[in-house]
Amino acid sequence: MMGPYRIGVDVGGTFTDVVCIGADGATILAKAATTPQDQSQGVLDGLAALAAELHVTLRELLEVTERLVHGTTVATNALLERRTARVALLTTDGHRDVIEMREGLKPERYDLRLSPPPTLVPRRLRLPLRERLRADGTVETALDEASLNAAIATLKREGVDAVAIALLHAWRDPRHERQAGAAVQAALPNAYVTLSSDVLPQIKEFERFSTTVVNAAVGPIVGRYLGRLQQRLDEAGFHGPLFVILSHGGVAPVEEAQRLAAGTALSGPAGGVAAALALARTGLGQDLVTFDVGGTSTDVALVAGGEAALGRGRSVGGERIALESLDIVTLGAGGGSIAHLDGAGILRVGPRSAGAVPGPACYGAGGTEPTTTDANLVLGYLDGTRFLGGKRRLYRDAAEAAVARLASRVGLDTLACAAGIHQLANVAMAEGIRVATVRRGVDPRGFTLLAFGGAAGLHASAVARDLGMTRVAVPMLAAGLSAWGMLQTDLRYEVSRSLADAVGLPEEAALRDLFARLETEARARIAAWMPGEPAIRRSADMRYGEQVFEVGVPLDGVAWDAPGLPARVAEAFHQRHEALFTYALRGEEVVLVTARVAAVGKLPAREAPVLGAKEPAKPVGIRRALVGGALRDLPVWGFGELAPDQRVPGPAIVESDTTTVLLLEGDEARLDGRGWLEVGVG
Repeated sequence: MMGPYRIGVDVGGTFTDVVCIGADGATILAKAATTPQDQSQGVLDGLAALAAELHVTLRELLEVTERLVHGTTVATNALLERRTARVALLTTDGHRDVIEMREGLKPERYDLRLSPPPTLVPRRLRLPLRERLRADGTVETALDEASLNAAIATLKREGVDAVAIALLHAWRDPRHERQAGAAVQAALPNAYVTLSSDVLPQIKEFERFSTTVVNAAVGPIVGRYLGRLQQRLDEAGFHGPLFVILSHGGVAPVEEAQRLAAGTALSGPAGGVAAALALARTGLGQDLVTFDVGGTSTDVALVAGGEAALGRGRSVGGERIALESLDIVTLGAGGGSIAHLDGAGILRVGPRSAGAVPGPACYGAGGTEPTTTDANLVLGYLDGTRFLGGKRRLYRDAAEAAVARLASRVGLDTLACAAGIHQLANVAMAEGIRVATVRRGVDPRGFTLLAFGGAAGLHASAVARDLGMTRVAVPMLAAGLSAWGMLQTDLRYEVSRSLADAVGLPEEAALRDLFARLETEARARIAAWMPGEPAIRRSADMRYGEQVFEVGVPLDGVAWDAPGLPARVAEAFHQRHEALFTYALRGEEVVLVTARVAAVGKLPAREAPVLGAKEPAKPVGIRRALVGGALRDLPVWGFGELAPDQRVPGPAIVESDTTTVLLLEGDEARLDGRGWLEVGVG
């Protein structure tokens, strides 16, 4: 491979994946163990492993690297583990309990014993400010400096790390928030201060308050991590731009990720969806279900018509984040998911995971509980001597001992228990796909299951069968596809504004002016990041006059410059409503609540070379494995040795250094020259 290089880094629960694309489009993958206590160490370890693969030093590699894109789980882990910064909330007097009352709803409304969810800010640190802006922006009560000074005194006394400032109508006019923010920052120069008018300037106070609090809670942690990573990369010889992929699937400079830390909550999984979109453009198909099975979880998303669904109002660790994000369903079923008996003595798999430390029992690193990976090794699906190309050994005896201990409690033999673990993992994964498709009105049977992540190939065929899907695709780079996808996406900056009087549609001049102001702001931000003309994507949150919820409406297909713009925007809403709910009410009033603009700065991509013709490969070995309820001798094929268009009948195993694909009876796989194994499910 020749430089200059582009490198994508995806930090997973078990492994850190590093993908490098050379000047000619050639791609190489390296892996290192994730280091949960300091993810930057795992990133440097992965880069060192990549340098070793290229037979250069780490400094030589980084000095000719022109771009590094990073997906991080720092914010996600902080929220899930409740290890956030010590945060306080300054808000309008009388509204400090908004984040605790939420929207007056429970996630399980009929559970009378359901405990209230914990809040990131204890009540004593939710401090009231006497002020009031009306919804039209007029000042009813000026910001009272005595209440502000009292709040600052409390912040100093409590020693908070971060301060979220969310005032009632700051989405309309941020003057009071900015005044309070300046005073707090001056009094606490080392605190991370974030304003709701900067994070999410739109109506619906719970969503705005919650998102701002999350940003404050994870901001110091993400900021310290990215600062530490940037420093270590600088010391190692990297002087190019460091980008971070955000939850909406676009990338941004590290400074923007530090400012909008809540936008990194789905950073890692977003890379897989970006990869799916790139493969859809390459010719894999326009309708895909992404199936990303890692060490701790499985992430599922939908690509329909070559576009990924975006949504708002996601929850991570029980905390609402109303920033725009890719619509990804995450479930606790991965290679490291632990099999156990619940209180009723029923066999379960996940959501608890062995993680990177100690990892599955077969890693020989101190783990004793059986995991999905242990079960797959016992069933014969994995070669313990070839894991990670032989760089790491899997200990079958340790896996068998862990599964046997559980089997004795269940009343099964070891092999049957391992098969049960594998099947339960398949059921959980299939249910996650149903959530992302069937429960949203989409029939998955016409979609291709795009299986990636190190463990997906072992489960993809069985999961596809369960769902009635007939086509599976496993990329050659499956184990590092999320990292590769980070190099296929573009810079993106989003800005939104809610209308003060959301009644009907604005008149034509006002509508154009609203979007023009947002476009100017978005263009200016992208221009600060890169030269060139960005693409502009417009959308709006709209509803019928009597509805209490909004529908996100893409407006890219609307003729923007011709007269009659409000009528065309209204028709776009009618069509979107009809597509979602099967009906439209064209005689009803249409209300535009929030306008949105995204500026997209195109980062030039490198096309991967097409695989060249070669002689058809032969099996590289035989492995005894459980298929169809019986132990059979299965041919083992080398993924990288297959010739383009070569067909492999099931049952069989196709494996590379970093991924293994299990073909069941009736399956037939074919290697596509563009870089993926296409499986026709029997």
